[in-house]
Amino acid sequence: MKSKFLTTVAALASLTFGTVAHSETLRLSHQWSNKDVRHKVAEMVAQDVAAAGVDLEIQIFGSKSLFKPREQYRPLSRGQLDMTVLPLSYAGGQQPAYNLTLMPGMVKNHDHAARLSASPFMAALEEKMADDDVMVLVHGYLAGGFVGKDKCITAPDDVKGLQTRAAGKAFEQMLAGAGASIASMASSEIYNAMQTGVLNAANTSSSSFVSYRIYEQVSCYTPAGDVALWFMYQPLLMNKSKFDGLSADQQKALMDASAKAQTFYLEEAKKQDAASEQVFRDAGVEIAQMSQADFDAWRALAQETSYKSFVADVPDGQALLDMALAVE
Repeated sequence: MKSKFLTTVAALASLTFGTVAHSETLRLSHQWSNKDVRHKVAEMVAQDVAAAGVDLEIQIFGSKSLFKPREQYRPLSRGQLDMTVLPLSYAGGQQPAYNLTLMPGMVKNHDHAARLSASPFMAALEEKMADDDVMVLVHGYLAGGFVGKDKCITAPDDVKGLQTRAAGKAFEQMLAGAGASIASMASSEIYNAMQTGVLNAANTSSSSFVSYRIYEQVSCYTPAGDVALWFMYQPLLMNKSKFDGLSADQQKALMDASAKAQTFYLEEAKKQDAASEQVFRDAGVEIAQMSQADFDAWRALAQETSYKSFVADVPDGQALLDMALAVE
């Protein structure tokens, strides 16, 4: 009887320890506040995974509290970080092909962005991510615009002589081609740079303009409207080896949560532009609109600067560019 009791205890202990052994806590890093849509996407995934009851927890470290904004992709690829939401172009130094995810005039609107995310173009980029032991959980593009500290910015001539922040190499090349001086920094640093006079102008996403309260430091805002020059791919990524090491139930819970979050991300992205315009308007900031002629002038400049440089610098750049432009 004693032997039978001990066997039962051992079996129960084995089951208990087996459960504990499969319990996982993932660390997710991002640079934004908890009001930002990208935080909400991460939070939605974390909450849905927790509700699935598969012994999987996601701890979110926002506001660049775990890693600096531009220093997240490398630790993710090395397994030092489990998950992140970041602009993929931040990793353009490691994978130059990623610079194509922030190319002026490449994306027409949010629905077009969603089609790009499901296209052979994105599949080609995901192959490059897989080489870095990285995978996409949630696809998402955000639109954006320009702010000027002392003047409105709609056309290339408007940035001549200004100290300007651009998100990503391609925008920097285009703005430099228009005669702007470039100051490279994360969007989380724009506010202080504007406040201290380091910047006269900047472009970033509609969400970041609001999240970082840039309306407190500028006189004019050119939001994404019927014409939007600025679209940036900002996915939720995961270390692939970490994902592969999860149980089948944990993987399913994570993928189900991510699919739901991706639908939310697209819906919210469409709302961000008009919502940001209203925030700036309520703050007393002048609102400017980019015309189709302005857009065409920017795109022509981009083709002679950003597009040309990308093709020259990236071995398969022309093929990737053609794949992206083929998506209607």
